[in-house]
Amino acid sequence: MPHYRYKARDKDGALHTGVVEARAKEAVADLLSNQGFIPVLIEEGSQSLLGPDLFLRLTKVKPQDLIVFSRQLSTLVSAGIPFLSSLGTIEKQSENPRLKAAVADIRRTVESGASFSDALASHPTIFSKMYVSMIRAGETAGILDDILERLALLAEHDADTRSRVKTAVRYPLIVVVAVSAAFAFLVSFVVPKFAAIFGRFKTELPMPTRILINLNYMITHYWYLMLISIVLAVWLVVWYVNTPTGRWQWDRLKLRLPVFGMLFQKVAISRFARVFGAMQKSGISMMLTLDIAGETVGNVVIARVVEEMRDHLREGKGLIGPMEASGLFPPLVLQMVSVGEETGKLDTMLNKVSDYYDMDVEYTLRNLATLIEPILLLFVGGMVLFLALGIFLPMWNLMSLFKK
Repeated sequence: MPHYRYKARDKDGALHTGVVEARAKEAVADLLSNQGFIPVLIEEGSQSLLGPDLFLRLTKVKPQDLIVFSRQLSTLVSAGIPFLSSLGTIEKQSENPRLKAAVADIRRTVESGASFSDALASHPTIFSKMYVSMIRAGETAGILDDILERLALLAEHDADTRSRVKTAVRYPLIVVVAVSAAFAFLVSFVVPKFAAIFGRFKTELPMPTRILINLNYMITHYWYLMLISIVLAVWLVVWYVNTPTGRWQWDRLKLRLPVFGMLFQKVAISRFARVFGAMQKSGISMMLTLDIAGETVGNVVIARVVEEMRDHLREGKGLIGPMEASGLFPPLVLQMVSVGEETGKLDTMLNKVSDYYDMDVEYTLRNLATLIEPILLLFVGGMVLFLALGIFLPMWNLMSLFKK
Protein backbone atom coordinates (compact mmCIF):
# COMPACT_ATOMS: atom_id res chain seq x y z
CA MET A 1 0.00 0.00 0.00
CA PRO A 2 1.47 3.41 -0.96
CA HIS A 3 2.54 6.10 1.47
CA TYR A 4 1.40 9.72 1.04
CA ARG A 5 3.03 12.88 2.31
CA TYR A 6 0.59 15.59 3.31
CA LYS A 7 0.46 19.19 4.43
CA ALA A 8 -2.66 20.33 6.24
CA ARG A 9 -3.82 23.21 8.42
CA ASP A 10 -5.83 22.93 11.59
CA LYS A 11 -8.66 25.21 12.69
CA ASP A 12 -6.15 27.75 14.01
CA GLY A 13 -4.26 27.86 10.71
CA ALA A 14 -1.17 26.00 11.96
CA LEU A 15 0.56 23.87 9.35
CA HIS A 16 0.97 20.15 9.98
CA THR A 17 2.94 17.69 7.87
CA GLY A 18 3.25 13.92 7.99
CA VAL A 19 3.18 10.63 6.14
CA VAL A 20 0.26 8.19 6.14
CA GLU A 21 -0.36 4.82 4.51
CA ALA A 22 -3.54 4.65 2.44
CA ARG A 23 -5.04 3.14 -0.70
CA ALA A 24 -5.57 6.45 -2.51
CA LYS A 25 -5.32 10.23 -2.14
CA GLU A 26 -9.05 10.42 -1.49
CA ALA A 27 -8.64 8.19 1.57
CA VAL A 28 -5.94 10.51 2.91
CA ALA A 29 -8.18 13.54 2.36
CA ASP A 30 -11.06 11.85 4.19
CA LEU A 31 -8.77 10.89 7.07
CA LEU A 32 -7.46 14.45 7.44
CA SER A 33 -10.98 15.89 7.26
CA ASN A 34 -12.17 13.52 9.98
CA GLN A 35 -9.29 14.74 12.16
CA GLY A 36 -10.34 18.35 11.69
CA PHE A 37 -7.58 19.33 9.25
CA ILE A 38 -7.86 21.12 5.92
CA PRO A 39 -5.63 19.36 3.35
CA VAL A 40 -3.21 21.66 1.55
CA LEU A 41 -1.03 19.14 -0.28
CA ILE A 42 -1.23 15.37 -0.71
CA GLU A 43 1.36 13.60 -2.80
CA GLU A 44 2.44 10.02 -3.10
CA GLY A 45 5.86 9.37 -1.59
CA SER A 46 8.46 7.47 -3.55
CA GLN A 47 9.16 4.00 -2.23
CA SER A 48 12.48 2.96 -3.63
CA LEU A 49 13.31 -0.69 -3.12
CA LEU A 50 16.56 0.38 -1.44
CA GLY A 51 14.99 3.17 0.57
CA PRO A 52 15.68 3.64 4.29
CA ASP A 53 12.24 2.26 5.23
CA LEU A 54 12.75 -0.98 3.32
CA PHE A 55 13.25 -2.98 6.52
CA LEU A 56 10.09 -1.55 8.09
CA ARG A 57 8.01 -2.29 4.99
CA LEU A 58 9.26 -5.89 4.96
CA THR A 59 8.64 -6.40 8.69
CA LYS A 60 5.32 -8.05 9.45
CA VAL A 61 3.17 -7.19 12.45
CA LYS A 62 2.03 -10.55 13.79
CA PRO A 63 -1.28 -11.13 15.60
CA GLN A 64 0.69 -11.72 18.80
CA ASP A 65 2.13 -8.20 18.51
CA LEU A 66 -1.37 -6.71 18.32
CA ILE A 67 -2.51 -8.84 21.26
CA VAL A 68 0.35 -7.51 23.41
CA PHE A 69 -0.31 -3.95 22.20
CA SER A 70 -4.02 -4.15 23.05
CA ARG A 71 -3.47 -5.71 26.47
CA GLN A 72 -0.72 -3.27 27.45
CA LEU A 73 -2.73 -0.24 26.39
CA SER A 74 -5.84 -1.57 28.15
CA THR A 75 -3.89 -2.07 31.38
CA LEU A 76 -2.28 1.37 31.23
CA VAL A 77 -5.55 3.17 30.43
CA SER A 78 -7.49 1.34 33.16
CA ALA A 79 -4.72 2.25 35.62
CA GLY A 80 -5.40 5.94 35.01
CA ILE A 81 -2.14 6.73 33.21
CA PRO A 82 -2.49 9.60 30.68
CA PHE A 83 -3.16 8.30 27.20
CA LEU A 84 -0.18 9.91 25.49
CA SER A 85 2.11 8.61 28.22
CA SER A 86 0.63 5.15 27.73
CA LEU A 87 1.39 5.26 24.01
CA GLY A 88 4.92 6.49 24.76
CA THR A 89 5.48 3.60 27.15
CA ILE A 90 4.27 1.05 24.60
CA GLU A 91 6.43 2.66 21.92
CA LYS A 92 9.52 2.15 24.09
CA GLN A 93 8.63 -1.45 24.97
CA SER A 94 7.57 -2.62 21.51
CA GLU A 95 10.00 -5.14 20.02
CA ASN A 96 8.53 -5.05 16.52
CA PRO A 97 10.19 -2.15 14.62
CA ARG A 98 7.24 -1.59 12.30
CA LEU A 99 4.74 -1.51 15.16
CA LYS A 100 7.08 0.76 17.12
CA ALA A 101 7.17 3.22 14.21
CA ALA A 102 3.38 3.03 13.83
CA VAL A 103 2.82 3.69 17.55
CA ALA A 104 5.16 6.67 17.37
CA ASP A 105 3.20 8.10 14.43
CA ILE A 106 -0.12 7.39 16.22
CA ARG A 107 1.14 9.20 19.34
CA ARG A 108 2.16 12.26 17.29
CA THR A 109 -1.20 12.25 15.46
CA VAL A 110 -3.17 12.05 18.71
CA GLU A 111 -0.96 14.74 20.23
CA SER A 112 -1.87 17.03 17.32
CA GLY A 113 -5.55 16.75 18.25
CA ALA A 114 -6.83 13.75 16.28
CA SER A 115 -8.81 10.93 17.85
CA PHE A 116 -7.15 7.59 18.59
CA SER A 117 -9.37 5.75 16.10
CA ASP A 118 -8.53 8.21 13.30
CA ALA A 119 -4.84 7.79 14.08
CA LEU A 120 -5.20 4.01 13.88
CA ALA A 121 -7.03 4.34 10.57
CA SER A 122 -3.91 5.88 9.01
CA HIS A 123 -2.26 2.43 9.31
CA PRO A 124 -4.77 0.11 7.61
CA THR A 125 -2.23 -2.65 6.94
CA ILE A 126 -1.68 -3.03 10.71
CA PHE A 127 -5.06 -2.20 12.23
CA SER A 128 -8.09 -3.71 10.51
CA LYS A 129 -11.39 -1.98 9.89
CA MET A 130 -12.94 -3.99 12.71
CA TYR A 131 -10.21 -2.89 15.10
CA VAL A 132 -10.64 0.79 14.23
CA SER A 133 -14.46 0.62 14.42
CA MET A 134 -14.45 -1.02 17.84
CA ILE A 135 -11.92 1.54 19.12
CA ARG A 136 -14.14 4.34 17.80
CA ALA A 137 -17.11 2.83 19.65
CA GLY A 138 -15.02 2.57 22.82
CA GLU A 139 -14.00 6.22 22.56
CA THR A 140 -17.62 7.30 22.13
CA ALA A 141 -18.90 5.21 25.06
CA GLY A 142 -15.91 5.92 27.32
CA ILE A 143 -14.99 2.25 27.69
CA LEU A 144 -11.75 2.18 25.71
CA ASP A 145 -9.98 -0.15 28.17
CA ASP A 146 -12.80 -2.72 27.94
CA ILE A 147 -12.79 -2.55 24.14
CA LEU A 148 -9.04 -3.08 24.02
CA GLU A 149 -9.35 -6.11 26.26
CA ARG A 150 -12.13 -7.48 24.06
CA LEU A 151 -10.01 -6.95 20.94
CA ALA A 152 -7.16 -8.86 22.56
CA LEU A 153 -9.51 -11.74 23.38
CA LEU A 154 -10.80 -11.80 19.79
CA ALA A 155 -7.27 -11.84 18.40
CA GLU A 156 -6.22 -14.60 20.81
CA HIS A 157 -9.23 -16.70 19.86
CA ASP A 158 -8.54 -16.27 16.15
CA ALA A 159 -4.82 -17.02 16.53
CA ASP A 160 -5.56 -20.11 18.62
CA THR A 161 -8.02 -21.44 16.03
CA ARG A 162 -5.56 -20.91 13.19
CA SER A 163 -2.81 -22.64 15.16
CA ARG A 164 -4.97 -25.68 15.89
CA VAL A 165 -6.03 -25.98 12.24
CA LYS A 166 -2.39 -25.82 11.09
CA THR A 167 -1.42 -28.45 13.64
CA ALA A 168 -4.25 -30.74 12.57
CA VAL A 169 -3.41 -30.61 8.84
CA ARG A 170 0.32 -31.05 9.41
CA TYR A 171 0.13 -34.85 9.55
CA PRO A 172 -1.76 -35.37 6.26
CA LEU A 173 0.52 -32.87 4.51
CA ILE A 174 3.61 -34.74 5.70
CA VAL A 175 2.15 -38.03 4.45
CA VAL A 176 1.28 -36.60 1.03
CA VAL A 177 4.69 -34.94 0.61
CA ALA A 178 6.55 -38.08 1.72
CA VAL A 179 4.60 -40.38 -0.63
CA SER A 180 5.02 -37.94 -3.53
CA ALA A 181 8.77 -37.71 -2.88
CA ALA A 182 9.04 -41.52 -2.77
CA PHE A 183 7.11 -41.77 -6.03
CA ALA A 184 9.42 -39.22 -7.70
CA PHE A 185 12.50 -41.11 -6.44
CA LEU A 186 11.26 -44.43 -7.78
CA VAL A 187 10.36 -42.93 -11.16
CA SER A 188 13.73 -41.18 -11.45
CA PHE A 189 16.11 -43.94 -10.27
CA VAL A 190 14.33 -47.31 -10.07
CA VAL A 191 12.14 -47.33 -13.16
CA PRO A 192 15.09 -46.68 -15.56
CA LYS A 193 16.79 -49.87 -14.31
CA PHE A 194 13.72 -51.93 -15.08
CA ALA A 195 13.16 -50.11 -18.38
CA ALA A 196 16.65 -51.16 -19.52
CA ILE A 197 15.85 -54.78 -18.70
CA PHE A 198 12.43 -54.72 -20.36
CA GLY A 199 13.90 -53.08 -23.48
CA ARG A 200 15.96 -56.17 -24.30
CA PHE A 201 12.85 -58.20 -24.96
CA LYS A 202 10.52 -57.72 -27.90
CA THR A 203 7.31 -57.71 -25.93
CA GLU A 204 4.63 -55.11 -25.44
CA LEU A 205 4.76 -53.47 -22.05
CA PRO A 206 1.62 -52.93 -19.95
CA MET A 207 0.05 -49.48 -19.83
CA PRO A 208 1.25 -48.59 -16.26
CA THR A 209 4.83 -49.46 -17.22
CA ARG A 210 4.69 -47.34 -20.38
CA ILE A 211 3.35 -44.42 -18.37
CA LEU A 212 6.18 -44.72 -15.85
CA ILE A 213 8.83 -44.96 -18.58
CA ASN A 214 7.41 -41.95 -20.44
CA LEU A 215 7.22 -40.02 -17.19
CA ASN A 216 10.86 -40.83 -16.49
CA TYR A 217 11.82 -39.77 -20.02
CA MET A 218 10.07 -36.42 -19.58
CA ILE A 219 11.69 -35.82 -16.19
CA THR A 220 15.15 -36.73 -17.53
CA HIS A 221 15.04 -34.77 -20.79
CA TYR A 222 12.50 -32.01 -20.21
CA TRP A 223 12.75 -31.34 -16.46
CA TYR A 224 13.23 -27.61 -17.05
CA LEU A 225 10.03 -27.42 -19.11
CA MET A 226 8.13 -29.31 -16.43
CA LEU A 227 9.53 -26.99 -13.76
CA ILE A 228 8.53 -23.91 -15.77
CA SER A 229 5.07 -25.41 -16.37
CA ILE A 230 4.57 -26.11 -12.67
CA VAL A 231 5.67 -22.59 -11.66
CA LEU A 232 3.45 -21.07 -14.36
CA ALA A 233 0.49 -23.21 -13.32
CA VAL A 234 0.91 -22.23 -9.66
CA TRP A 235 1.19 -18.55 -10.63
CA LEU A 236 -1.97 -18.77 -12.77
CA VAL A 237 -3.89 -20.48 -9.96
CA VAL A 238 -2.78 -17.86 -7.42
CA TRP A 239 -3.63 -15.05 -9.83
CA TYR A 240 -7.06 -16.49 -10.57
CA VAL A 241 -7.83 -17.08 -6.89
CA ASN A 242 -7.04 -13.41 -6.22
CA THR A 243 -9.66 -12.30 -8.75
CA PRO A 244 -13.26 -11.85 -7.51
CA THR A 245 -14.57 -14.77 -9.58
CA GLY A 246 -11.66 -17.02 -8.67
CA ARG A 247 -11.92 -16.20 -4.96
CA TRP A 248 -15.63 -17.00 -5.04
CA GLN A 249 -15.09 -20.37 -6.70
CA TRP A 250 -12.15 -21.22 -4.43
CA ASP A 251 -14.07 -20.41 -1.24
CA ARG A 252 -17.09 -22.32 -2.49
CA LEU A 253 -14.83 -25.30 -3.26
CA LYS A 254 -13.35 -25.16 0.24
CA LEU A 255 -16.83 -25.46 1.75
CA ARG A 256 -17.53 -28.54 -0.39
CA LEU A 257 -14.34 -30.44 0.34
CA PRO A 258 -14.78 -33.76 2.15
CA VAL A 259 -13.99 -33.48 5.87
CA PHE A 260 -12.19 -30.12 5.53
CA GLY A 261 -15.24 -28.35 4.08
CA MET A 262 -17.17 -29.01 7.29
CA LEU A 263 -14.23 -27.73 9.32
CA PHE A 264 -13.89 -24.53 7.27
CA GLN A 265 -17.60 -23.87 7.61
CA LYS A 266 -17.56 -24.28 11.40
CA VAL A 267 -14.52 -22.01 11.78
CA ALA A 268 -16.13 -19.32 9.59
CA ILE A 269 -19.43 -19.46 11.50
CA SER A 270 -17.62 -19.29 14.84
CA ARG A 271 -15.60 -16.26 13.71
CA PHE A 272 -18.69 -14.53 12.33
CA ALA A 273 -20.65 -15.09 15.54
CA ARG A 274 -17.73 -14.04 17.77
CA VAL A 275 -17.05 -10.79 15.89
CA PHE A 276 -20.77 -10.00 15.48
CA GLY A 277 -21.47 -10.53 19.17
CA ALA A 278 -18.45 -8.53 20.35
CA MET A 279 -19.27 -5.56 18.13
CA GLN A 280 -22.92 -5.54 19.13
CA LYS A 281 -21.94 -5.61 22.79
CA SER A 282 -19.63 -2.66 22.11
CA GLY A 283 -22.58 -0.56 20.95
CA ILE A 284 -21.72 -0.45 17.26
CA SER A 285 -24.67 -0.08 14.90
CA MET A 286 -26.09 -3.23 13.32
CA MET A 287 -25.36 -2.04 9.77
CA LEU A 288 -21.69 -1.34 10.51
CA THR A 289 -21.46 -4.60 12.44
CA LEU A 290 -22.68 -6.61 9.44
CA ASP A 291 -20.38 -4.68 7.12
CA ILE A 292 -17.29 -5.45 9.20
CA ALA A 293 -18.28 -9.00 10.16
CA GLY A 294 -18.62 -9.86 6.47
CA GLU A 295 -15.07 -8.66 5.83
CA THR A 296 -13.58 -10.62 8.73
CA VAL A 297 -15.38 -13.93 8.19
CA GLY A 298 -12.65 -15.16 5.83
CA ASN A 299 -14.92 -16.67 3.16
CA VAL A 300 -16.52 -14.62 0.37
CA VAL A 301 -19.41 -17.06 -0.03
CA ILE A 302 -20.49 -16.54 3.57
CA ALA A 303 -19.60 -12.84 3.29
CA ARG A 304 -22.06 -12.57 0.39
CA VAL A 305 -24.78 -13.93 2.68
CA VAL A 306 -23.83 -11.32 5.30
CA GLU A 307 -24.21 -8.60 2.65
CA GLU A 308 -27.70 -9.90 1.88
CA MET A 309 -28.48 -9.79 5.60
CA ARG A 310 -27.40 -6.15 5.64
CA ASP A 311 -29.61 -5.36 2.63
CA HIS A 312 -32.58 -7.06 4.31
CA LEU A 313 -31.97 -5.09 7.48
CA ARG A 314 -31.85 -1.85 5.48
CA GLU A 315 -35.26 -2.75 4.04
CA GLY A 316 -36.67 -3.29 7.53
CA LYS A 317 -36.60 -7.08 7.36
CA GLY A 318 -34.98 -9.58 9.72
CA LEU A 319 -31.67 -11.39 9.50
CA ILE A 320 -33.02 -14.92 9.22
CA GLY A 321 -34.21 -14.82 5.60
CA PRO A 322 -30.84 -14.72 3.80
CA MET A 323 -29.24 -17.05 6.35
CA GLU A 324 -31.92 -19.68 5.84
CA ALA A 325 -31.94 -19.32 2.05
CA SER A 326 -28.18 -19.78 1.78
CA GLY A 327 -28.17 -23.23 3.35
CA LEU A 328 -24.79 -22.44 4.95
CA PHE A 329 -26.05 -21.86 8.49
CA PRO A 330 -27.22 -24.90 10.50
CA PRO A 331 -30.62 -24.86 12.22
CA LEU A 332 -28.97 -24.21 15.60
CA VAL A 333 -27.54 -20.90 14.37
CA LEU A 334 -30.83 -19.87 12.77
CA GLN A 335 -32.73 -20.64 15.97
CA MET A 336 -30.29 -18.75 18.19
CA VAL A 337 -30.31 -15.68 15.90
CA SER A 338 -34.10 -15.74 15.78
CA VAL A 339 -34.35 -15.86 19.56
CA GLY A 340 -31.74 -13.11 19.85
CA GLU A 341 -33.70 -10.83 17.53
CA GLU A 342 -36.94 -11.42 19.43
CA THR A 343 -35.45 -10.91 22.89
CA GLY A 344 -33.01 -8.13 22.01
CA LYS A 345 -30.08 -10.23 23.24
CA LEU A 346 -28.49 -10.98 19.90
CA ASP A 347 -24.95 -10.48 21.22
CA THR A 348 -25.49 -13.04 24.00
CA MET A 349 -26.98 -15.60 21.62
CA LEU A 350 -24.17 -15.17 19.10
CA ASN A 351 -21.52 -15.58 21.79
CA LYS A 352 -23.19 -18.86 22.75
CA VAL A 353 -23.15 -19.92 19.09
CA SER A 354 -19.44 -19.12 18.89
CA ASP A 355 -18.72 -21.06 22.11
CA TYR A 356 -20.63 -24.07 20.78
CA TYR A 357 -18.80 -24.08 17.46
CA ASP A 358 -15.48 -23.56 19.18
CA MET A 359 -16.09 -26.83 21.04
CA ASP A 360 -17.29 -28.47 17.82
CA VAL A 361 -14.17 -27.33 15.96
CA GLU A 362 -12.00 -28.61 18.80
CA TYR A 363 -13.70 -32.02 18.61
CA THR A 364 -13.31 -32.12 14.81
CA LEU A 365 -9.63 -31.22 15.02
CA ARG A 366 -8.96 -33.91 17.63
CA ASN A 367 -10.54 -36.51 15.37
CA LEU A 368 -9.26 -35.12 12.07
CA ALA A 369 -6.66 -37.86 11.65
CA THR A 370 -9.37 -40.51 11.96
CA LEU A 371 -11.69 -38.68 9.57
CA ILE A 372 -9.13 -38.29 6.78
CA GLU A 373 -7.55 -41.70 7.24
CA PRO A 374 -9.69 -43.31 4.48
CA ILE A 375 -8.70 -40.55 2.04
CA LEU A 376 -5.01 -40.94 2.89
CA LEU A 377 -5.21 -44.73 2.56
CA LEU A 378 -6.89 -44.35 -0.82
CA PHE A 379 -4.23 -41.91 -2.00
CA VAL A 380 -1.25 -43.92 -0.73
CA GLY A 381 -2.75 -47.21 -1.83
CA GLY A 382 -3.45 -45.88 -5.31
CA MET A 383 0.14 -44.71 -5.81
CA VAL A 384 1.60 -47.95 -4.44
CA LEU A 385 -0.71 -50.03 -6.62
CA PHE A 386 0.20 -48.04 -9.73
CA LEU A 387 3.92 -48.47 -9.05
CA ALA A 388 3.51 -52.14 -8.31
CA LEU A 389 1.58 -52.76 -11.51
CA GLY A 390 4.09 -50.75 -13.55
CA ILE A 391 7.05 -52.76 -12.23
CA PHE A 392 5.73 -56.26 -11.63
CA LEU A 393 3.33 -56.74 -14.55
CA PRO A 394 6.20 -56.84 -17.09
CA MET A 395 8.01 -59.32 -14.87
CA TRP A 396 5.04 -61.65 -14.93
CA ASN A 397 4.82 -61.30 -18.72
CA LEU A 398 8.54 -62.13 -19.06
CA MET A 399 8.18 -65.14 -16.79
CA SER A 400 5.35 -66.43 -18.96
CA LEU A 401 7.56 -66.01 -22.04
CA PHE A 402 10.42 -67.96 -20.42
CA LYS A 403 8.04 -70.80 -19.54
CA LYS A 404 7.13 -71.13 -23.19
